[in-house]
Amino acid sequence: MFIFVVGLNHKSAPVEIREQLSFPEHILESSLHRLKSEPGIEGCAILSTCNRTEIYAATTDLEKGQAAVKRSFPTRAPCRKTTLPIAFTLTPFMMRYVIFSGCLLVWISMVLGETQILGQVRRAYQAACDYGTSNGIINTWFQQAITVGKRVRTETGIDQHAVSISYTAVELARQVFDSLEGRTALILGAGKMSELTLTHLIANGVTTVLVANRTRERADELARKCGGKAVSFAELEQHMGVADIVISCTAATHYVIRRNLVETVMAKRPERPLFLIDIAVPRDIEPAVGTVQSVHLFDIDDLNSVVDRNLAERQKAASQAEVIIEEEIHEFIKWLNSLFVVPTIVALRNKGDAIKEKELERVLGKLKSLSEKDKKTLGAMASSIVKQLLHDPVIQIRHYAASPEGHLYSEILQNLFSLDIAGQRPKGCDDNNLR
Repeated sequence: MFIFVVGLNHKSAPVEIREQLSFPEHILESSLHRLKSEPGIEGCAILSTCNRTEIYAATTDLEKGQAAVKRSFPTRAPCRKTTLPIAFTLTPFMMRYVIFSGCLLVWISMVLGETQILGQVRRAYQAACDYGTSNGIINTWFQQAITVGKRVRTETGIDQHAVSISYTAVELARQVFDSLEGRTALILGAGKMSELTLTHLIANGVTTVLVANRTRERADELARKCGGKAVSFAELEQHMGVADIVISCTAATHYVIRRNLVETVMAKRPERPLFLIDIAVPRDIEPAVGTVQSVHLFDIDDLNSVVDRNLAERQKAASQAEVIIEEEIHEFIKWLNSLFVVPTIVALRNKGDAIKEKELERVLGKLKSLSEKDKKTLGAMASSIVKQLLHDPVIQIRHYAASPEGHLYSEILQNLFSLDIAGQRPKGCDDNNLR
Protein backbone atom coordinates (compact mmCIF):
# COMPACT_ATOMS: atom_id res chain seq x y z
CA MET A 1 0.00 0.00 0.00
CA PHE A 2 1.25 3.49 -0.90
CA ILE A 3 0.23 6.96 0.23
CA PHE A 4 0.78 9.95 -2.03
CA VAL A 5 -0.45 13.50 -2.42
CA VAL A 6 -1.29 15.53 -5.51
CA GLY A 7 -1.97 19.22 -5.29
CA LEU A 8 -0.95 22.82 -5.64
CA ASN A 9 -0.47 25.77 -3.30
CA HIS A 10 0.21 29.49 -3.21
CA LYS A 11 3.84 28.89 -4.15
CA SER A 12 3.09 26.83 -7.25
CA ALA A 13 -0.08 28.43 -8.65
CA PRO A 14 -1.71 31.90 -8.65
CA VAL A 15 -5.09 32.49 -7.04
CA GLU A 16 -6.94 32.38 -10.38
CA ILE A 17 -5.83 28.75 -10.75
CA ARG A 18 -6.29 27.80 -7.09
CA GLU A 19 -9.86 29.05 -7.01
CA GLN A 20 -10.72 26.96 -10.07
CA LEU A 21 -9.31 23.79 -8.54
CA SER A 22 -10.71 24.09 -5.03
CA PHE A 23 -13.20 21.85 -3.23
CA PRO A 24 -15.70 24.08 -1.41
CA GLU A 25 -17.70 22.55 1.42
CA HIS A 26 -20.84 21.90 -0.64
CA ILE A 27 -19.02 19.54 -3.04
CA LEU A 28 -16.54 17.98 -0.59
CA GLU A 29 -18.60 14.92 0.34
CA SER A 30 -19.53 14.02 -3.24
CA SER A 31 -15.93 14.62 -4.37
CA LEU A 32 -14.55 12.29 -1.71
CA HIS A 33 -17.04 9.55 -2.58
CA ARG A 34 -16.34 9.91 -6.28
CA LEU A 35 -12.60 9.65 -5.71
CA LYS A 36 -12.96 6.67 -3.35
CA SER A 37 -14.95 4.82 -6.04
CA GLU A 38 -12.13 5.20 -8.58
CA PRO A 39 -10.09 2.07 -9.44
CA GLY A 40 -6.91 1.89 -7.40
CA ILE A 41 -8.01 4.23 -4.60
CA GLU A 42 -8.22 2.51 -1.22
CA GLY A 43 -8.62 5.63 0.90
CA CYS A 44 -8.55 9.40 0.43
CA ALA A 45 -8.83 12.81 2.08
CA ILE A 46 -9.01 16.34 0.66
CA LEU A 47 -7.46 19.48 2.16
CA SER A 48 -8.81 22.56 0.38
CA THR A 49 -8.19 26.13 1.59
CA CYS A 50 -7.63 29.52 0.02
CA ASN A 51 -3.88 28.81 -0.16
CA ARG A 52 -3.80 25.21 -1.34
CA THR A 53 -5.66 22.17 -2.59
CA GLU A 54 -4.24 18.75 -1.75
CA ILE A 55 -5.64 15.28 -2.32
CA TYR A 56 -4.17 12.52 -0.18
CA ALA A 57 -4.69 8.97 -1.38
CA ALA A 58 -3.75 5.44 -0.42
CA THR A 59 -3.37 3.01 -3.30
CA THR A 60 -1.95 -0.35 -4.28
CA ASP A 61 -1.25 0.92 -7.80
CA LEU A 62 0.51 4.27 -8.08
CA GLU A 63 -0.15 4.69 -11.80
CA LYS A 64 -3.89 4.13 -11.48
CA GLY A 65 -4.09 6.06 -8.24
CA GLN A 66 -2.41 9.17 -9.57
CA ALA A 67 -4.53 9.14 -12.71
CA ALA A 68 -7.69 8.81 -10.61
CA VAL A 69 -6.71 11.76 -8.42
CA LYS A 70 -6.01 13.97 -11.42
CA ARG A 71 -9.41 13.11 -12.88
CA SER A 72 -11.03 14.09 -9.61
CA PHE A 73 -10.09 17.75 -9.67
CA PRO A 74 -13.16 19.96 -10.22
CA THR A 75 -14.30 20.17 -13.83
CA ARG A 76 -15.86 23.62 -13.50
CA ALA A 77 -12.45 25.20 -14.17
CA PRO A 78 -11.95 26.84 -17.55
CA CYS A 79 -8.35 25.59 -17.59
CA ARG A 80 -7.95 22.21 -19.23
CA LYS A 81 -6.93 19.21 -17.17
CA THR A 82 -4.01 18.64 -19.48
CA THR A 83 -2.52 21.86 -18.12
CA LEU A 84 -3.37 21.09 -14.51
CA PRO A 85 -0.44 22.28 -12.36
CA ILE A 86 0.57 19.38 -10.15
CA ALA A 87 2.84 20.72 -7.48
CA PHE A 88 3.90 17.41 -6.03
CA THR A 89 3.25 13.70 -6.33
CA LEU A 90 4.91 11.81 -3.51
CA THR A 91 5.35 8.24 -2.38
CA PRO A 92 5.88 7.26 1.27
CA PHE A 93 9.60 7.77 0.87
CA MET A 94 9.30 11.55 0.55
CA MET A 95 6.98 12.14 3.49
CA ARG A 96 9.03 15.08 4.72
CA TYR A 97 7.23 17.47 2.37
CA VAL A 98 3.79 16.47 3.49
CA ILE A 99 4.56 16.07 7.18
CA PHE A 100 5.66 19.70 7.20
CA SER A 101 2.08 20.72 6.41
CA GLY A 102 1.00 19.10 9.67
CA CYS A 103 3.96 20.76 11.38
CA LEU A 104 3.13 24.28 10.26
CA LEU A 105 6.32 25.14 8.37
CA VAL A 106 6.88 27.98 5.97
CA TRP A 107 6.62 26.52 2.49
CA ILE A 108 3.13 25.14 3.08
CA SER A 109 1.89 28.28 4.82
CA MET A 110 1.95 31.91 3.82
CA VAL A 111 2.81 32.65 7.46
CA LEU A 112 5.58 30.66 9.15
CA GLY A 113 4.13 28.73 12.08
CA GLU A 114 0.53 29.70 11.34
CA THR A 115 -1.58 27.70 13.82
CA GLN A 116 -4.60 27.77 11.53
CA ILE A 117 -3.02 25.06 9.38
CA LEU A 118 -3.21 22.41 12.06
CA GLY A 119 -6.95 23.02 12.34
CA GLN A 120 -7.28 22.70 8.56
CA VAL A 121 -5.47 19.36 8.64
CA ARG A 122 -7.77 18.16 11.42
CA ARG A 123 -10.89 19.17 9.49
CA ALA A 124 -9.69 17.44 6.33
CA TYR A 125 -9.08 14.24 8.27
CA GLN A 126 -12.40 14.47 10.12
CA ALA A 127 -14.28 14.91 6.83
CA ALA A 128 -12.64 11.79 5.40
CA CYS A 129 -13.66 9.86 8.51
CA ASP A 130 -17.20 11.26 8.57
CA TYR A 131 -17.79 10.47 4.90
CA GLY A 132 -16.21 7.02 5.12
CA THR A 133 -13.40 7.56 2.61
CA SER A 134 -10.43 7.09 4.92
CA ASN A 135 -8.57 3.84 5.56
CA GLY A 136 -5.83 2.56 7.87
CA ILE A 137 -3.01 4.26 5.95
CA ILE A 138 -4.77 7.63 5.72
CA ASN A 139 -5.80 7.40 9.39
CA THR A 140 -2.28 6.72 10.61
CA TRP A 141 -0.81 9.39 8.36
CA PHE A 142 -3.14 12.19 9.48
CA GLN A 143 -3.04 11.17 13.13
CA GLN A 144 0.74 11.31 13.08
CA ALA A 145 0.79 14.62 11.19
CA ILE A 146 -1.54 16.15 13.79
CA THR A 147 0.50 14.69 16.65
CA VAL A 148 3.72 16.03 15.16
CA GLY A 149 2.13 19.44 14.71
CA LYS A 150 1.18 19.54 18.38
CA ARG A 151 4.63 18.37 19.40
CA VAL A 152 6.32 21.05 17.32
CA ARG A 153 4.15 23.78 18.82
CA THR A 154 4.74 22.52 22.36
CA GLU A 155 8.48 21.92 22.15
CA THR A 156 9.54 24.84 19.94
CA GLY A 157 6.98 27.55 20.69
CA ILE A 158 6.86 28.32 16.97
CA ASP A 159 3.42 29.94 17.25
CA GLN A 160 4.26 32.19 20.20
CA HIS A 161 5.66 35.04 18.11
CA ALA A 162 3.08 36.96 16.09
CA VAL A 163 4.03 37.41 12.43
CA SER A 164 0.92 39.06 10.99
CA ILE A 165 0.28 42.77 11.39
CA SER A 166 -3.19 42.32 12.85
CA TYR A 167 -2.16 39.69 15.39
CA THR A 168 1.00 41.59 16.33
CA ALA A 169 -1.20 44.53 17.26
CA VAL A 170 -3.12 42.28 19.62
CA GLU A 171 0.06 40.86 21.14
CA LEU A 172 1.35 44.36 21.84
CA ALA A 173 -1.95 45.20 23.51
CA ARG A 174 -1.58 42.18 25.74
CA GLN A 175 1.87 43.38 26.77
CA VAL A 176 0.37 46.71 27.86
CA PHE A 177 -2.65 45.31 29.70
CA ASP A 178 -1.45 41.79 30.62
CA SER A 179 -4.95 40.52 29.87
CA LEU A 180 -7.53 41.76 27.38
CA GLU A 181 -10.42 40.23 29.31
CA GLY A 182 -13.21 42.77 29.72
CA ARG A 183 -11.43 45.49 27.72
CA THR A 184 -13.11 47.92 25.35
CA ALA A 185 -11.83 48.42 21.81
CA LEU A 186 -12.59 51.33 19.50
CA ILE A 187 -12.06 50.62 15.81
CA LEU A 188 -11.70 53.55 13.43
CA GLY A 189 -12.26 52.41 9.85
CA ALA A 190 -14.15 49.30 8.77
CA GLY A 191 -11.81 47.81 6.18
CA LYS A 192 -10.34 44.32 5.99
CA MET A 193 -7.36 45.06 8.24
CA SER A 194 -9.64 46.51 10.90
CA GLU A 195 -11.85 43.43 10.70
CA LEU A 196 -8.88 41.05 11.05
CA THR A 197 -7.52 42.93 14.04
CA LEU A 198 -10.96 43.02 15.61
CA THR A 199 -11.33 39.27 15.18
CA HIS A 200 -8.07 38.68 17.06
CA LEU A 201 -9.03 41.13 19.81
CA ILE A 202 -12.33 39.38 20.46
CA ALA A 203 -10.64 35.98 20.43
CA ASN A 204 -8.31 37.27 23.15
CA GLY A 205 -11.00 38.50 25.50
CA VAL A 206 -12.10 41.99 24.41
CA THR A 207 -15.80 42.18 25.31
CA THR A 208 -16.92 45.62 24.16
CA VAL A 209 -16.35 46.79 20.59
CA LEU A 210 -17.14 50.22 19.17
CA VAL A 211 -16.88 50.76 15.42
CA ALA A 212 -16.59 54.23 13.88
CA ASN A 213 -16.44 54.78 10.13
CA ARG A 214 -17.12 57.71 7.82
CA THR A 215 -19.70 55.53 6.09
CA ARG A 216 -22.21 54.51 8.74
CA GLU A 217 -23.52 51.53 6.76
CA ARG A 218 -20.07 49.91 6.73
CA ALA A 219 -19.68 50.54 10.47
CA ASP A 220 -23.07 48.91 11.08
CA GLU A 221 -22.05 45.90 8.99
CA LEU A 222 -18.77 45.33 10.84
CA ALA A 223 -20.43 45.91 14.21
CA ARG A 224 -23.03 43.23 13.43
CA LYS A 225 -20.32 40.74 12.49
CA CYS A 226 -18.50 41.12 15.79
CA GLY A 227 -21.44 41.77 18.09
CA GLY A 228 -20.28 45.34 18.64
CA LYS A 229 -21.85 48.77 18.34
CA ALA A 230 -21.53 51.32 15.53
CA VAL A 231 -20.77 54.82 16.80
CA SER A 232 -20.39 58.26 15.30
CA PHE A 233 -17.06 59.74 14.25
CA ALA A 234 -18.33 63.09 15.47
CA GLU A 235 -18.28 61.82 19.07
CA LEU A 236 -14.71 60.50 18.89
CA GLU A 237 -13.58 62.18 22.12
CA GLN A 238 -16.40 60.58 24.09
CA HIS A 239 -15.71 57.10 22.69
CA MET A 240 -11.96 57.36 23.26
CA GLY A 241 -12.73 58.22 26.86
CA VAL A 242 -14.18 54.76 27.50
CA ALA A 243 -11.83 52.78 25.24
CA ASP A 244 -8.77 50.88 26.38
CA ILE A 245 -7.59 50.07 22.85
CA VAL A 246 -7.91 52.18 19.71
CA ILE A 247 -7.17 50.64 16.31
CA SER A 248 -7.15 53.14 13.47
CA CYS A 249 -7.03 52.21 9.80
CA THR A 250 -9.01 54.72 7.77
CA ALA A 251 -8.52 56.03 4.26
CA ALA A 252 -8.12 59.59 5.48
CA THR A 253 -5.35 61.74 4.01
CA HIS A 254 -4.87 63.70 7.24
CA TYR A 255 -4.50 62.92 10.94
CA VAL A 256 -7.76 61.68 12.44
CA ILE A 257 -6.40 61.73 16.01
CA ARG A 258 -4.22 64.63 17.14
CA ARG A 259 -2.25 65.28 20.31
CA ASN A 260 -4.63 67.90 21.70
CA LEU A 261 -7.57 65.46 21.43
CA VAL A 262 -5.66 62.73 23.27
CA GLU A 263 -4.49 65.17 25.97
CA THR A 264 -8.11 66.14 26.59
CA VAL A 265 -9.16 62.48 26.79
CA MET A 266 -6.31 61.49 29.14
CA ALA A 267 -6.93 64.45 31.46
CA LYS A 268 -10.22 62.75 32.36
CA ARG A 269 -8.62 59.30 32.86
CA PRO A 270 -5.04 59.85 34.05
CA GLU A 271 -4.77 56.47 35.77
CA ARG A 272 -5.98 54.41 32.82
CA PRO A 273 -3.51 53.71 30.00
CA LEU A 274 -4.61 54.10 26.39
CA PHE A 275 -3.22 51.83 23.72
CA LEU A 276 -3.32 53.07 20.11
CA ILE A 277 -2.38 51.19 16.96
CA ASP A 278 -2.10 53.15 13.71
CA ILE A 279 -2.20 50.69 10.81
CA ALA A 280 -3.10 53.30 8.20
CA VAL A 281 -0.85 54.64 5.45
CA PRO A 282 -0.90 57.66 5.40
CA ARG A 283 -0.98 57.60 9.20
CA ASP A 284 -4.19 58.40 11.07
CA ILE A 285 -2.60 59.36 14.38
CA GLU A 286 -0.26 62.29 14.91
CA PRO A 287 3.14 60.93 16.07
CA ALA A 288 3.25 63.45 18.94
CA VAL A 289 0.37 61.54 20.54
CA GLY A 290 2.94 58.99 21.69
CA THR A 291 4.50 61.52 24.05
CA VAL A 292 1.32 61.94 26.11
CA GLN A 293 1.53 60.39 29.58
CA SER A 294 0.12 56.83 29.85
CA VAL A 295 -0.40 56.61 26.08
CA HIS A 296 1.17 53.78 24.08
CA LEU A 297 1.27 54.45 20.33
CA PHE A 298 2.49 52.08 17.59
CA ASP A 299 2.40 52.71 13.86
CA ILE A 300 2.77 50.32 10.92
CA ASP A 301 6.59 50.50 10.97
CA ASP A 302 6.63 49.63 14.67
CA LEU A 303 4.48 46.61 13.92
CA ASN A 304 6.64 45.55 10.99
CA SER A 305 9.72 45.74 13.19
CA VAL A 306 8.08 43.43 15.74
CA VAL A 307 6.97 41.09 12.96
CA ASP A 308 10.55 40.88 11.63
CA ARG A 309 11.92 40.01 15.06
CA ASN A 310 9.22 37.45 15.65
CA LEU A 311 9.74 35.92 12.22
CA ALA A 312 13.41 35.44 13.06
CA GLU A 313 12.37 33.65 16.26
CA ARG A 314 10.00 31.43 14.31
CA GLN A 315 12.75 30.55 11.87
CA LYS A 316 14.88 29.41 14.79
CA ALA A 317 11.96 27.34 16.03
CA ALA A 318 11.53 25.91 12.54
CA SER A 319 15.09 24.61 12.66
CA GLN A 320 14.29 22.86 15.94
CA ALA A 321 11.10 21.53 14.39
CA GLU A 322 13.04 19.88 11.58
CA VAL A 323 14.81 17.64 14.12
CA ILE A 324 11.46 16.55 15.55
CA ILE A 325 10.06 16.00 12.08
CA GLU A 326 13.00 13.81 11.07
CA GLU A 327 12.33 11.60 14.08
CA GLU A 328 8.65 11.28 13.23
CA ILE A 329 9.34 10.67 9.55
CA HIS A 330 11.61 7.79 10.52
CA GLU A 331 8.89 6.27 12.70
CA PHE A 332 6.18 6.63 10.06
CA ILE A 333 8.33 5.17 7.30
CA LYS A 334 9.34 2.32 9.60
CA TRP A 335 5.67 1.55 10.25
CA LEU A 336 4.70 1.92 6.60
CA ASN A 337 7.52 -0.28 5.39
CA SER A 338 6.55 -2.92 7.93
CA LEU A 339 3.33 -3.30 5.95
CA PHE A 340 5.50 -4.58 3.10
CA VAL A 341 8.05 -6.47 5.16
CA VAL A 342 5.86 -8.62 7.40
CA PRO A 343 3.80 -10.16 4.56
CA THR A 344 7.03 -10.68 2.60
CA ILE A 345 8.66 -12.56 5.48
CA VAL A 346 5.55 -14.66 6.00
CA ALA A 347 5.30 -15.45 2.28
CA LEU A 348 9.00 -16.31 2.10
CA ARG A 349 8.78 -18.70 5.02
CA ASN A 350 5.58 -20.24 3.67
CA LYS A 351 7.26 -20.82 0.32
CA GLY A 352 10.28 -22.37 2.00
CA ASP A 353 8.02 -24.66 4.03
CA ALA A 354 6.01 -25.58 0.95
CA ILE A 355 9.17 -26.56 -0.96
CA LYS A 356 10.41 -28.51 2.04
CA GLU A 357 7.14 -30.42 2.39
CA LYS A 358 6.98 -31.14 -1.31
CA GLU A 359 10.55 -32.48 -1.43
CA LEU A 360 10.14 -34.46 1.77
CA GLU A 361 7.04 -36.09 0.38
CA ARG A 362 8.91 -36.96 -2.84
CA VAL A 363 11.96 -38.36 -1.05
CA LEU A 364 10.01 -40.26 1.60
CA GLY A 365 7.94 -41.82 -1.14
CA LYS A 366 11.12 -43.40 -2.45
CA LEU A 367 12.49 -44.39 0.99
CA LYS A 368 9.58 -46.39 2.30
CA SER A 369 11.84 -48.53 4.48
CA LEU A 370 12.75 -45.64 6.81
CA SER A 371 11.55 -45.86 10.38
CA GLU A 372 9.34 -43.14 11.85
CA LYS A 373 12.31 -41.91 13.85
CA ASP A 374 14.42 -41.59 10.71
CA LYS A 375 11.60 -39.80 8.90
CA LYS A 376 11.35 -37.29 11.75
CA THR A 377 15.12 -36.83 11.69
CA LEU A 378 15.04 -36.22 7.95
CA GLY A 379 12.16 -33.77 8.34
CA ALA A 380 13.97 -31.91 11.12
CA MET A 381 17.08 -31.65 8.96
CA ALA A 382 15.05 -30.26 6.03
CA SER A 383 13.38 -27.74 8.32
CA SER A 384 16.77 -26.69 9.71
CA ILE A 385 18.19 -26.20 6.21
CA VAL A 386 15.23 -24.00 5.17
CA LYS A 387 15.39 -22.03 8.42
CA GLN A 388 19.14 -21.40 8.13
CA LEU A 389 18.87 -20.54 4.45
CA LEU A 390 16.18 -17.93 5.10
CA HIS A 391 17.67 -16.60 8.34
CA ASP A 392 19.96 -13.95 6.83
CA PRO A 393 17.43 -12.66 4.26
CA VAL A 394 14.80 -12.30 7.03
CA ILE A 395 17.22 -10.52 9.38
CA GLN A 396 18.37 -8.18 6.62
CA ILE A 397 14.88 -7.32 5.39
CA ARG A 398 13.84 -6.47 8.95
CA HIS A 399 16.90 -4.27 9.28
CA TYR A 400 16.21 -2.44 6.02
CA ALA A 401 12.54 -2.01 6.90
CA ALA A 402 13.56 0.92 9.11
CA SER A 403 15.19 2.74 6.19
CA PRO A 404 13.47 4.94 3.57
CA GLU A 405 14.28 2.27 0.97
CA GLY A 406 12.85 -0.58 3.04
CA HIS A 407 10.03 -1.30 0.66
CA LEU A 408 12.50 -1.63 -2.24
CA TYR A 409 14.33 -4.46 -0.50
CA SER A 410 11.01 -6.09 0.22
CA GLU A 411 9.99 -5.87 -3.43
CA ILE A 412 13.37 -7.21 -4.58
CA LEU A 413 12.94 -10.19 -2.28
CA GLN A 414 9.45 -10.74 -3.66
CA ASN A 415 10.83 -10.72 -7.21
CA LEU A 416 13.80 -12.97 -6.43
CA PHE A 417 11.62 -15.64 -4.83
CA SER A 418 8.53 -15.03 -7.05
CA LEU A 419 6.38 -14.18 -4.05
CA ASP A 420 2.90 -13.07 -5.02
CA ILE A 421 1.56 -10.74 -2.32
CA ALA A 422 -1.68 -8.90 -3.00
CA GLY A 423 -1.32 -5.11 -3.12
CA GLN A 424 2.48 -5.09 -3.17
CA ARG A 425 3.39 -5.25 -6.84
CA PRO A 426 2.39 -1.69 -7.81
CA LYS A 427 2.76 -0.38 -11.32
CA GLY A 428 4.55 2.93 -11.75
CA CYS A 429 6.79 2.31 -8.77
CA ASP A 430 10.11 2.90 -10.53
CA ASP A 431 13.16 4.85 -9.42
CA ASN A 432 11.62 8.16 -10.50
CA ASN A 433 8.78 7.66 -8.05
CA LEU A 434 11.10 6.86 -5.20
CA ARG A 435 13.45 9.79 -5.31
